[in-house]
Amino acid sequence: MGEWANGRMGELANQRMGEWANQRMLERSPDCIGMNFNPDTSGGFCGAIMTSEERVLTAFNFQRPDRAPRFESFWSYPQEWQDRLGPVSDFSDLTIWAPNEGAFCTRERKVREENGWVYRVDSWGRTLRDRPGAYFSEVVEVPIPEGADPDGVEFDPAHLNMRYLRGQSAKQTLESLRGDKEVYCVFGKTGGPFLRTCFIRGEEQFLMDMVEDPSLARVLVEKMADHLIRVAREQLRRWSLQETGVWIYDDMACNRGPMFSPKSFEKILLPAYERMVREYKAAGAKYVALHSDGDVRSILDMLVDAGIDGLHPLERRAGLHPVELRERYPKLVLLGGMCNSDTLVNGPVERVEAEAREIIDLGRNGGVVIGSHSVSPEIPLAMYEAYHNTCVEYGDFCA
Repeated sequence: MGEWANGRMGELANQRMGEWANQRMLERSPDCIGMNFNPDTSGGFCGAIMTSEERVLTAFNFQRPDRAPRFESFWSYPQEWQDRLGPVSDFSDLTIWAPNEGAFCTRERKVREENGWVYRVDSWGRTLRDRPGAYFSEVVEVPIPEGADPDGVEFDPAHLNMRYLRGQSAKQTLESLRGDKEVYCVFGKTGGPFLRTCFIRGEEQFLMDMVEDPSLARVLVEKMADHLIRVAREQLRRWSLQETGVWIYDDMACNRGPMFSPKSFEKILLPAYERMVREYKAAGAKYVALHSDGDVRSILDMLVDAGIDGLHPLERRAGLHPVELRERYPKLVLLGGMCNSDTLVNGPVERVEAEAREIIDLGRNGGVVIGSHSVSPEIPLAMYEAYHNTCVEYGDFCA
């Protein structure tokens, strides 16, 4: 599901994990509650319970947190799961705050209903149609089709207040942000130069541009990078996210590799990535992480050299194994790692537990935030419960 499933996954995080951890610490050492946490990389005394922000940032800094930090999202959360596991917000230390980054956010509107279809224009200026209740939409028209001059198209300004209010008043938005920061580690978000350029150009057309007219493709990508940099600067400033940073969401690969050749990436997309990471950090972002589904290994060296600090979701079926990635990239934060399309779907429980323990062990001295990318209805309750219990029990580094 990629980006759709991750849009508010951090908001699904919860306080019950903190309550459980506090109870465990009280049982071990009542006198240490309320002390400032000092990360311990030697495996000795771990101090008081961390907040979610402390836990995640300690892991990002490659130091030992009090327990394995987590990042999860759910397609749906049936009552049976809630009865067994508790609230849906039980499973994450991290949340992503996403602005309305669309290049044409002022055009967003419903157009019409016709023959069971709902037609609308989205914030990227695309005309879409879908069925009521459907997960996906069909793209009918894009704002910069073949033959259009990209220099003649102006994006909506990045400073528009509507981008950062998230459907609320300014006061409500700040209250929501403050509340999330008290519970979670909050990162910002932009899209990436590949997927967002596909939004305004059309995926098939942009892939053809990359092969047949790389100069035009580069112009389109740089125009998009300019826009995304401006949006990143605004959200970092408005939401005070300098202590955390920004995630770039750019699904650009399938299980067999990227949608383009490494050579095309290097020529067309890499300069934009280098500039985006540089500008995000210059604007105050401490960390810049990348979300991309699929097998990005053939371009990962270039992304790491560009300054990407972390990678999500590490899809095992696409060949991204956390242990192998750690060996090759000792300072890349590994985000995710649990297989949500095989292990958690098919089990058995022993395999689920072993996979979770492997990831948890990899992060005992930081550098890992465990997660399953997204939890679909295909995943049985028993398999997820086994994974969750392993995170809670085996992932307690102060036990």
